[in-house]
Amino acid sequence: MLKNIARRYADGNLIVQILVGIILGALVGFYTHYEVAPYNNISAKIQTIQNESGLSVDEVIKTHLSQDEAKQLNEAKEKASSADSIAASASVLGDLFKGALKAIAPILVFVLVATSIILRDFGHTKGMQKIITLYLIGTFLAAVVAVIASFLFPVELSLKGLASADMSAPQGITNVLKDLIYKMVENPINALANGNYIGIITWAVGSGIALRNSTAETKKVFKDISDGVTHIVKFIIRLAPFGIFGMVAISIHETGFEVLAGYLKLILVLVGAMLVVAFIIYPAMVFVLTRKNPYPLVMICLKESAISAFFTRSSAANIPVNMALCKKLGLKEELYSISIPLGATINMGGAAVTISILALTAVNSIPSITVTFGDALLLCFISALGACGASGVAGGSLLLVPLACGLFGISNDIAMQFVTVGFTIGVIQDSVETALNSSSDVLFTAVASETSN
Repeated sequence: MLKNIARRYADGNLIVQILVGIILGALVGFYTHYEVAPYNNISAKIQTIQNESGLSVDEVIKTHLSQDEAKQLNEAKEKASSADSIAASASVLGDLFKGALKAIAPILVFVLVATSIILRDFGHTKGMQKIITLYLIGTFLAAVVAVIASFLFPVELSLKGLASADMSAPQGITNVLKDLIYKMVENPINALANGNYIGIITWAVGSGIALRNSTAETKKVFKDISDGVTHIVKFIIRLAPFGIFGMVAISIHETGFEVLAGYLKLILVLVGAMLVVAFIIYPAMVFVLTRKNPYPLVMICLKESAISAFFTRSSAANIPVNMALCKKLGLKEELYSISIPLGATINMGGAAVTISILALTAVNSIPSITVTFGDALLLCFISALGACGASGVAGGSLLLVPLACGLFGISNDIAMQFVTVGFTIGVIQDSVETALNSSSDVLFTAVASETSN
């Protein structure tokens, strides 16, 4: 029977399961939050009297509370204890999910980035250099938009351990760059063990370049390792509904409606930034190159590519759709046959938006950290670099968030809380992100095809 239940769960729709996890977590969180509320209110009253009178808690209860109020306090204390126990039990699921992500993320980043460089054939077809340039510039500009959006509409979340986090802000751009360089040259084993994502990315890129000319057998080994790690990550992500249930339950238990308001604002900032990229930044890039009205082409790409990508939530799964659209638009087959699969790997504007905004949300949520715009601009380069290595697995952009957080000295434990938040809102975030990424593959390929004649 358990085997049948497990099989049905594995074959189920992950989005629906995550929604169920969010709803159940919210119900448990609200129940425990309001069970604890009466005890917290009485305790706050006692604390106020204690501060004014200098009496002990027992003396305040004896001298300032009636017998009925004392009885209510004991009853409320029992209910609060029971509610706290329920919330703590639920939070174990969230802690386990966060721990699994924290353990696999460094290995995943190294393997995916290195393997992508080792195996990727960037091609020498006319126009490919322009497409790659557009992919990289578009990804960087998307990160810039995300940083600006985060400064204009800062998001703060109330999560466990943030208020007491003892961290300091970067002391100027010079110190940030110095720390960045030191992290880049850290021992690769230590970088993996300590979750130093700057060092992991550096060694992954270096290893990938060094092994590009290796034998086919060596490349196959890296491909197999990459596939194996990806399968492990997919298994962990299949458990996301349980982890999200625990995280939502404990967050609402501790903060009530406040955390939901933060989640909603985060979704609006993320989606708003991605819409700005899709309808302003990318069309402006097209206009600069073609000197034509970009919106007819933009709307075709959004209508015929973005919609399907929104529902599949996979750039790789949307490759056949993009290929068919390129053929319909009359583009060069020798160009789009390379650029579309390549775009599914390195054209990650939506991922750059996600990484930047979640990292700055973490910064805004920690009282002891303030960041200048110069520091945040450096984040754009880190986000763009990380985004290019985020493909190959669902939720890849979220697992690169600790890379960006590391730039500001935020610990992996705290960064992973924001990764889990990303999975919580991923039903919307990941769909819009994929739609932006995949539709722009066709957009930039069409521009390069036209301007390379």
